[in-house]
Amino acid sequence: MGMAAGGTSKMQSDINVTPMVDIMLVLLIIFMVVTPFLQQGITVAIPREMNNPEVDQNIIKETSIVISIPEDGQYFLGKKQVAREELTEKVDAMLKAIKNESDRIVYIKSGVGVSYGDVVSVINEVRKLGVDKVGLVADKKKKGAAAPTIPEA
Repeated sequence: MGMAAGGTSKMQSDINVTPMVDIMLVLLIIFMVVTPFLQQGITVAIPREMNNPEVDQNIIKETSIVISIPEDGQYFLGKKQVAREELTEKVDAMLKAIKNESDRIVYIKSGVGVSYGDVVSVINEVRKLGVDKVGLVADKKKKGAAAPTIPEA
């Protein structure tokens, strides 16, 4: 409500939208500031293009300890298949043969379909043997290779 131009005492029937626009802009700014704090979990920067590191030369040595788990329930030490119960004993025997403390690394290679629990239980067994360095082995991304696609259901 306001005075009409020209000094007449008629009431103005037009809506004054300026205060409404001001309130909407203030609300917009408040929502823009508060929204990042509403995210669930931890924000992690995911690399867009992966530059693979060079292959660790220790994994190629004959004396290196590589545990492979291609499928659930299958365990290989090097290229020999071993039972789960024998795995800890054989790894311990191989670790005793290593004299240099910096070479006491156990590499674990797991297949895609292997359950997380199997990998974690092997890591725990290796840790109980006093190994501080456990390497998880992944395939190196080939240059020029397309990213794998997920088939639609």
